[in-house]
Amino acid sequence: LISGSYPALFLSNFQPIRVLKGTLKFSAGAAWFRKGLVVFQFMLSIILIIGTIVVSQQIDYAQTLNLGFDKENLIYIPIEGTLAEKYKVFKEDAIKSAGIQSVTRITQAPTAISNGTGGVQWEGKDPNSMPQFTQAATGYDFIKTMKLKMTDGRDFSKDFASDSVGYIVNEAALKIIKYDNPVGKWLTFWEKKGTIVGVLKDFHFSSVHEPIRPLVLRLGEDVSWGSILVRTEPGKTKQALASLEKICKELNPQFPFTYQFSDEEYQKLYRSEQIVSKLTNYFAFLGIFISCLGLLGLAMFTAEQRTKEMGIRKVLGAGSGTLFTLMSKDFLMLVLIAFVIAAPISFLATGTWLKNFAYRTPLSWWIFGVAGLAAVVIALLTVSFQAIKTAMANPVKSLRTE
Repeated sequence: LISGSYPALFLSNFQPIRVLKGTLKFSAGAAWFRKGLVVFQFMLSIILIIGTIVVSQQIDYAQTLNLGFDKENLIYIPIEGTLAEKYKVFKEDAIKSAGIQSVTRITQAPTAISNGTGGVQWEGKDPNSMPQFTQAATGYDFIKTMKLKMTDGRDFSKDFASDSVGYIVNEAALKIIKYDNPVGKWLTFWEKKGTIVGVLKDFHFSSVHEPIRPLVLRLGEDVSWGSILVRTEPGKTKQALASLEKICKELNPQFPFTYQFSDEEYQKLYRSEQIVSKLTNYFAFLGIFISCLGLLGLAMFTAEQRTKEMGIRKVLGAGSGTLFTLMSKDFLMLVLIAFVIAAPISFLATGTWLKNFAYRTPLSWWIFGVAGLAAVVIALLTVSFQAIKTAMANPVKSLRTE
């Protein structure tokens, strides 16, 4: 709006008699204002370029981060209808089917475990302290199906009846509990006293916006809600889905067969960031386009004002390369000023945005270098046509210009 209103207001204030007499002069203030608009436009463009790179880097970082489990070839099937009571039959039939490696269950999706509790007791706990733990109930073969790693102990097993009150904790939980040799030591969860059977290596069970929280897993082979997790063999997902659909229709005919892929569910955690990325790309393109229009207009205006000067310089022996450099350097200086202003603003803005993530990509210097270089190249390409045209012009015509 500012860039568009300026020429309209400026032209409306022209005195026709001065224009017709050729006595129109432009003040130094008007020239500085024009240059200021170009600097402002390129400053915004550079900020958007840097923002585009940072957002893209962070989304890529979040989606390629080692989560601590294998999210590929993992399917969630919601426990609905009679699947809860027929889970054991479902698991036996599924394991025998082609393309399926293992089956387990959990009360919440592995990429969105959020239920918390303060009802955890252990030996040596401060009675005045009530740290919050994230909790979930899982079936047998959970560690195997998720392809998780354990630092100590084992997964829940049918060979140990005591596992009905056994618990698996992650490394973050162990830091709070502070047991030196945790396996076999007692832990009370919701007033059910049992023992720790294993320690799980930390894995991401929510988005990277949050740090990995302390987690307590309990055995829930007979829980009536949640999801069934199925690990399929690589390249055999289609066969596995056909087998699972057939089993579900036989055991739970009143409900349609529905499922989600773990990798797709994980990507949904960053839907807002993906939207921000797309919008930033669009705005960056529009910002650069508008900036180039402003720069091109200034280049054409400057070339028109310096027509005689360029003609005299050429008559006195200045080459086309010298004239091109002379025309271009002033515009490059404007872009460099814009970069100097934009760099610290971008650093603060992107740094603040990245603080929303507990796990984030580093804010590297090369991002700012690429943005600055891109702005310089774009500016050169924009003014080069007018600069070359002016440098190649016939000096006789230039000197005759009134």
